[in-house]
Parts: sequence; structure tokens; C-alpha cells
Amino acid sequence: MNKRVQQLRAALTEKETGGMFISRDYNRRYLSGFDGSAGYLIITAKKAILATDSRYWVQAGIEAPEFELLKISGNFIDWFPKLIKEPKIDNLGFESTDVSYIFHRNIRSVLRKKQVTVKLVPYSNIVENIRLIKEPAEIALMKKAADITDAAFNTVEKRIKAGMTEKQIAWEMEKALHELGSEGLAFPIIVGSGPNAALPHAKPSGRIVNTGEPIVIDMGGKYRGYNADLTRTVCAGKPDAKFKEIYNIVLEAQTTAAKQIRAGMTGHEADKIARDIIKKAGYGDAFGHSLGHGIGIEEHEQTRLGINSKDILKNGMVFTVEPGIYLEGWGGVRIEDTVIMEKGKTVPLNKAGKMDFK
Repeated sequence: MNKRVQQLRAALTEKETGGMFISRDYNRRYLSGFDGSAGYLIITAKKAILATDSRYWVQAGIEAPEFELLKISGNFIDWFPKLIKEPKIDNLGFESTDVSYIFHRNIRSVLRKKQVTVKLVPYSNIVENIRLIKEPAEIALMKKAADITDAAFNTVEKRIKAGMTEKQIAWEMEKALHELGSEGLAFPIIVGSGPNAALPHAKPSGRIVNTGEPIVIDMGGKYRGYNADLTRTVCAGKPDAKFKEIYNIVLEAQTTAAKQIRAGMTGHEADKIARDIIKKAGYGDAFGHSLGHGIGIEEHEQTRLGINSKDILKNGMVFTVEPGIYLEGWGGVRIEDTVIMEKGKTVPLNKAGKMDFK
């Protein structure tokens, strides 16, 4: 059985839990390789079962050859007790961050009706903790996603000019991502120009870009299930003194943090590197979000680089470094790279160019 399942089994043994019910789609794919949109896993010390319906039966056999398959129908009461009973477990972990109250109530009701005795044990992030450290194969896929994203940005950035709308820029970026091999978007592309650039998660609008104003572009491609995340701030035409001032502060914060972050730091300590530079420049209140987040098969994963983060940064983690300054009425600047922690230091996955006015 694959290494990921073995790691989960070790975690369950440590917690004295007989099995784990996996309902979250990302964790199902991570553990089994099955990429269908519906299905569940049961992992015990001796069994690894993938339950899915007839739509995905052939696909499941191809993508999850190490798993025992159980064909299920829409009648929850028929198949769920069988899924639990066959491995003969006394207590069953479930993903408390994914299982809703009504789903949990239905599970308990079904088990009572079928007279299946099993204790349900809530766990949060038990699989996500395994996902924290990326395997070499995962890193290779993320590098590919980053390369596609960089190429798309570099291609379209040359064509951005005053008179375009935010929606046009976003659409050109999306087309370029697909044409260069992305299987989809990591997240809806963010484009904010002028005053809209002060909105960290600005939705592309019909606003027309003017000469000299900031344009924040946040985008990410996807390759074989793994995501990229890149932000660059550009300018159509000649930037003014205000743009250069804010841009250089954010660039210094971003590059300094990326260079100084080390394995063993907390997310708070990493965040502080960039935040202190922005505070010293007089814009501390204008940097409202965290410095970064983990990334992988989800666009936002565990590992938080923020003011209150106690997460310990370790080799093999992949996360973003993305400080910003946002000034209401004027606009904003954000610069973001995705990095991997290797040999105690960060190595950028992104290569897209950055402006430098020094």
C-alpha cells in the first residue's frame, strides 16, 4: 500500500483509532489517486476501501488499483453500514471539518437502525498534516504549474495597455494559461486596477485601466491537480512617484522575507520579517492580511505565515510569500511568489519578472 496510507495508519494507531472515514474530496484523491467527484474511503489497519457509484466504477479501478472497491447506490442506509461492518472496527474517525451536522446525524441514525456498534471519533486535519510535507513527485508537478503560470503572465503582461478593462486582462491571462497547458484555474483570477487595486481580492470588472496606475494581478495555473499562485503588480505606461515608492517597499519586504525565512521559524516569525519593513516605511496599517499560506492540491492549505501563526516551517513545505500595501482611493501593490523550503531555506518556484525602480 502507498506511503500516504501507511502514514495515516500510523497516525490512527497512535490515536488508538481503528479506522478513518474519508469524505473530503481532496483527501480522497491524495490518499487513493481517485479523481472522481463522488466517493468515500475507509482506511483501517488491514483494509483500504474506496466506495463510489457506477458512474466512476471503471475510473476508480484504473486510478486506485491498490484499493478494494465497493459499488454504492444513492441509498445511504444500504451501503454505509456495510462499509463500516466489513473491516470490523470498534471506533471510526471522521473528518470533523467536512462532515456536516446533518450528515453526522444521518450516520448515527443509520448505524442504529442496522445495529452496527461503532464509536464515531472526530478528527481535524489528520490527513492535511500528512499533506504538509510535499513528496518529490508533488514538487515536480508544482514546478510545472508555476512554469505555466509564469509563462502566461509574461506573455500577457507585454500586451497590457491603458484602455483595456480588468475583465479583458483577466480573460487574456486565463486563455494563456489554458493554451500553455494548464488544466484549469487554481482560483478565479484577480485583477484590480487603480482604486480597485486596494481590494486584495478584487473581482475583475469593466473598469478601464488608466496610464500610470497600479494593476494587481493574482493568478495560478493547475497541473495534474497541483496549483500555482503568483501575484505581480504592473503599470500601463509610466509609473508616478507614488507607485514607485509603494512598489519598492513591497518588493523589499517580499524579497527580504523570502531570503531570510528559515526552517524552524514559526509562521509568526516569518510574517514579522516582511511586516517590520512595511511598518518602518509607515504603512503598517495598510498590510492587513497574512504573509502567506500553504499550497498544493488545494490553493490554500495548512501552514500559515501570519501574525498569530505558531506553525513551524519545515523542509518540504510549499507556501507563498505575498506582502502588500493597500491604500483606499489610490490602489495597492502586492508581490507574491510560491516557494519551497529546501535545506533550511526558501527556493522560489516562480520566475516571472518583477519591476525594480532603484
